[in-house]
Amino acid sequence: MYLCGATVQAAPHIGHIRSGINFDVMRRWLTYRGYDVTFVRNVTDIDDKVIQKERDLGIPWWQIAYANERAFNDGYTVLGCQPPTVEPRATGHIPEMIEMMQALIAGGHAYAADGNVYFDVKSYPDYLELSNQKLENLLQPAGEGETGKRDPRDFAMWKAAKPGEPSWQTPWGSGRPGWHLECSAMAHKYLGKGFDIHGGGLDLIFPHHENEIAQSKAFGDDFANFWVHNAWVTLSGEKMSKSLGNSVLVSAMVQRWRPIVLRYYLAAPHYRSMIEYSEESVREAEAGFGRIEGFIQRVVERCGAVEPAPEVPLAFAEAMDDDFGVPQALAIVHTAVRQGNSALTADDKENAVARLAEVRAMLGVLGLDPLDPQWSGEDRGEDLHGVIDSLVRLVLDQRQAARARKDFATADAIRDQLGLAGLVIEDTPSGARWTINNQ
Repeated sequence: MYLCGATVQAAPHIGHIRSGINFDVMRRWLTYRGYDVTFVRNVTDIDDKVIQKERDLGIPWWQIAYANERAFNDGYTVLGCQPPTVEPRATGHIPEMIEMMQALIAGGHAYAADGNVYFDVKSYPDYLELSNQKLENLLQPAGEGETGKRDPRDFAMWKAAKPGEPSWQTPWGSGRPGWHLECSAMAHKYLGKGFDIHGGGLDLIFPHHENEIAQSKAFGDDFANFWVHNAWVTLSGEKMSKSLGNSVLVSAMVQRWRPIVLRYYLAAPHYRSMIEYSEESVREAEAGFGRIEGFIQRVVERCGAVEPAPEVPLAFAEAMDDDFGVPQALAIVHTAVRQGNSALTADDKENAVARLAEVRAMLGVLGLDPLDPQWSGEDRGEDLHGVIDSLVRLVLDQRQAARARKDFATADAIRDQLGLAGLVIEDTPSGARWTINNQ
């Protein structure tokens, strides 16, 4: 798998991390199905946006890129994404890019002009097949400094150096890579002439992925067998983006919401479905995941630790095999939770344990099992959930003391006050337990 990763001119918002989560779920499922998955996710650490940030902030481009690369990796990690097999940076692969350009020029697919290197789109007859556009209808205005084009629709593989900008030496003069060339060179280096899945956001189909295909296939690679594009996270109907100023940063979100809840929120819709962000929709996701988590907690309290089942239910597998159908797969999870809760009500511990084993197996391949060690250190800043739990426990101890001295009016008043705060108190044989009211 090759996933177009971050352009690291700024810290990640939840739209960026949605892509990471979607492809993490795909990778986990393919691994569960027995595939040996090599997962490459690149970092674009040099491009027009990074250079503009250098001008705006007066900070070296590499310092901006590295700080934001770390912010992206922190975001992936806190939301439970497994690290890629390799995470190459564009600037670490200039020799591979030069080699690819030399071959394309020699083959008549590219040409040098004024220190730039352009791909001749007419030399590749299948250009635009992915996006189903017509070349005669394509408007591709030249970017700043893109002089010497034979055809305005030709795209830049290499950009001639400008004063004060970072540059690398090539046979055609000093300059820096074009965005599209980076991914073709890195995919070839780490995945060879052909590989299975190429992924990225919906907005990358054109021009980025079209240009990747043209370069790589003209170079002689088979390139990707399947293209998988995740939809956006939108706000007021617009794509969430840093340039529009409507982004919701991951670093802020994990201070307000538990990371596992955010992962559930971003993973639950189908990867091809848009997510319209709102606080209400995150609260709904929190309630949905809370029902799953509450069931898990109740079974563990009554029956002890339960290991995941060795296999997921057939219906869950069928849903995931059908274009990674996470919404349908989660419906199977919730059905098992309802069945397990009914078993608990009937004191059928054997059935409840069996349902929990299934639930843990299903959640495991989605990266959402709250009992998995990856979530053992889950927190929000100062471990807000743990702080709340400690405070509620103090109040529950006072309630229990009131009950012990038969002061039931005080005990009921404490319970009612906790209810007004949004908590549900359940008295169990092992003591009082609190949960958030999801109604």
